[in-house]
Amino acid sequence: MGVSLKDVAQRAGVSIKTVSNVVNNYQHVTPKMRAKVQQAIDELGYRPNLTARHLRKGRTGIIALAVPEFGNPYFAELAGEVVDAAARHDYTVLVDHTAGQREKELLVCQGFRSHVIDGLILSPIHLETEDLMARTETAPLVLLGEREYEAPYDHIAIDNVAAAREAVAHLIALGHRRIAFLGSRTGQERQPAHLRLRGWREELAASGITPDESLVVVTDGYGREDGAAAMASLLDRGERPDAVFAYNDLIAIGAMRTITERGLTVPDDIAVVGFDDIEESRYGATTLTTIAPDKAAIARLAVDSLVERLAGTPVAEPRRPRPGYRLVVRESTTPGESSGPAH
Repeated sequence: MGVSLKDVAQRAGVSIKTVSNVVNNYQHVTPKMRAKVQQAIDELGYRPNLTARHLRKGRTGIIALAVPEFGNPYFAELAGEVVDAAARHDYTVLVDHTAGQREKELLVCQGFRSHVIDGLILSPIHLETEDLMARTETAPLVLLGEREYEAPYDHIAIDNVAAAREAVAHLIALGHRRIAFLGSRTGQERQPAHLRLRGWREELAASGITPDESLVVVTDGYGREDGAAAMASLLDRGERPDAVFAYNDLIAIGAMRTITERGLTVPDDIAVVGFDDIEESRYGATTLTTIAPDKAAIARLAVDSLVERLAGTPVAEPRRPRPGYRLVVRESTTPGESSGPAH
């Protein structure tokens, strides 16, 4: 039989209400009393019944995280951070997979799991502002990712344009002028690829370099094979760049594979910068210079925002916090290895 609040109260010599106040972290408990109760909790090995606690508040104790790609290490790493952040609020995370398909994003957004979750953190690819405006589900929603929306929901995203400009500025400072962009998408101007491409254009122009649109390569997806094919397309057309800025690390890793297969070297012949700082970027034969979003901050801000909404805490509508990022310099642009400042 498990240890109860009554057992802890008897061991500490206090009331059950006092133990409840300590367990629920109420402020109006003296440090001496809190320490006394905590000692009893530790000695007896008491664990609160989180399910009962959530049910008393009319909740399930579960929040959902919906991501577009399980196969992309960025989302796996981000999911781990969300699970950790949610645990600090005694929430369990249900992870859902939309495969980047609009119909699945709509299902998740409209609350088809609303009977089992208290709120949703969603990283959409194809939803539009009008889809979000038409949402009738009342469970709180927090958006992740770099798509731009004009909808009344909290949206957590780094400044993609500024981050892209920093990546390109790094390449320019190393003397590169023919800098390709791999990972553009057609007809989707509010998606992150467009924002990063905009940063590429702005930084080149600010440095007095006319952006060469022949060095922009559209890809069907965002995987390693897409990066390899994009790099091959450039080289086959005779458009050899002296550097590459890729939409993400997977595209960059694919591009580096093609570069080496063509008898060229990274970074001596072609320098490469990625985006996301996935674990794989640190352990390749040539480590990858990349933009590292603060995944822990993204997760923390998303979960904290959702919990505040669930608690009914008065907050501004909507919020657009900007988590930090940093440029991590590795071997794909220079043999040395160091880290740039966080932003």
